[in-house]
Amino acid sequence: MKVTSLSLEAFKEMDYWAVEKYNLSIELMMENAGLQLARLIAKKANKSSVITIGVGNGNNGGGGLVAARRLTAWGYNVNLDLVVPISKDLPKAQLERALLFGAKKGIPETTDIWVDAYLGFSQRLPLSDAFAKSIALANGSSAFRISLDIPVGIAKEGKLSGFKANQVMTLAAPKTILGKLPNEVEVYVADLGIPKSVYEHFNIKMPNFKEHQLIAL
Repeated sequence: MKVTSLSLEAFKEMDYWAVEKYNLSIELMMENAGLQLARLIAKKANKSSVITIGVGNGNNGGGGLVAARRLTAWGYNVNLDLVVPISKDLPKAQLERALLFGAKKGIPETTDIWVDAYLGFSQRLPLSDAFAKSIALANGSSAFRISLDIPVGIAKEGKLSGFKANQVMTLAAPKTILGKLPNEVEVYVADLGIPKSVYEHFNIKMPNFKEHQLIAL
């Protein structure tokens, strides 16, 4: 389906406006993002799949940790690539929960599905050496690769100079930067829980989330 896309700057403003206007907490939206990501990962996984979720110390990493908790609750083998210390309150709380549920720290010898929840739409290039190392490992593996919101290391012109995603699950609305990805990259938009009036305020069409919470673009 065709849905109006947003620049990263416009989406940041939309996200902030939703929080301020409707008292949508970051933690609530993080939970929504992580649940939708877990559902997408589960579509590619089977009972024996080894899943690695890479996270950073931000809200995108928190969403990845929610997905890790959900997937371990469903019985999947989930491993966490913790590139940097997780010290911010929300991601730290999500990490504690994921570990209590059974997620394991570290990159396993083999990975079937590698998830990029390293950095979100505020990421800055060039990537640090620590992130670059993890991205190189992911890209060099045979794993199916999924990015949360936008691939880490994506350039403004849409060039995938970082994580080579096979699928991207973007949040709330398509991002203009994703329109320049190679055609073979599957892009989905997931319901973040933002109300229709916010979309109307920013003059964009709300995806048909009442029918499907995860929509292929």
